[in-house]
Amino acid sequence: MSYLALRFDTSAEAAETWAEALLAAGALSVDVSDPAAGTPAETPVYAEPGEPGSALWPISRLSALFDAGADADAVLRTCAQRLGVAPPPHATHPVAEQDWVRATQAQFGPIRIAEGFWIVPSWCVPPDPQALNLALDPGLAFGTGSHPTTRLCLEWLREHVDGQSTLLDYGCGSGILAIAAAKLGGRRVAGTDIDPQALRASAVNAQANRVAATFVAPAALPPETFDLVVANILTHPLIVLAPLLARRVRAGGRIALAGLLAAQAAEVAGAYAHWFNIATWRTRDGWSLLAGVRRDDTGMRAG
Repeated sequence: MSYLALRFDTSAEAAETWAEALLAAGALSVDVSDPAAGTPAETPVYAEPGEPGSALWPISRLSALFDAGADADAVLRTCAQRLGVAPPPHATHPVAEQDWVRATQAQFGPIRIAEGFWIVPSWCVPPDPQALNLALDPGLAFGTGSHPTTRLCLEWLREHVDGQSTLLDYGCGSGILAIAAAKLGGRRVAGTDIDPQALRASAVNAQANRVAATFVAPAALPPETFDLVVANILTHPLIVLAPLLARRVRAGGRIALAGLLAAQAAEVAGAYAHWFNIATWRTRDGWSLLAGVRRDDTGMRAG
């Protein structure tokens, strides 16, 4: 089965409205991207809940996919009429049927985290069979090792996990950080996430890696502290969760916080300064990881 793609550019303010109209008119999917992607003018855009500003590019490219027999030009005119605007300049092109599984797999290969440390999809042969290899496939939960924040966390874990470590991965996503900690020799590893899909994916990934790790919802976590706590989420949740995460770290224990841009590091560090001696540990591609040591001069009640 083949398809037809309709492509045009619009403003960031209008992109969501256009996407909704196209889907309502029969589009199978609508993708929003940077018109300058793949060129020196490509612009990364970051956003998160509670943060002001647009999450799209000032000029955003919409690509709508239709069945091959659809009249995309007529659909565009109908949507424009409903929105009360003129149809924008646009282009259409056929999209041939292909093996989408193989096409997706081709985008993901082994990822080298450090010397002797790799993330390897199940369809790939490990580049170094003797290395520490994490078996992990891209899926519905966040965390494949390709994003700078995940790589920073993995590097931090490699330097701090030992055979006596207990670790909590807060916001575990795919479970990659908890699984890495277990493979690095962590004595006991737990992960938690508010998304049930993430918990299921983490358990499956742990089983595939033949490691022991527990994944439960936050409300099901036992009231205990850990030697290491890592949270790779977003700036606003990290700030809100500061008291809770602090209570999860034993006196003298360590915390690692990621998912924040370098420009946000000072604000997040300030939220944790009451409990931790904390500072930027490392920055990569504009993203930072904060690391801190828990002081023993404040309350330690877990919860």
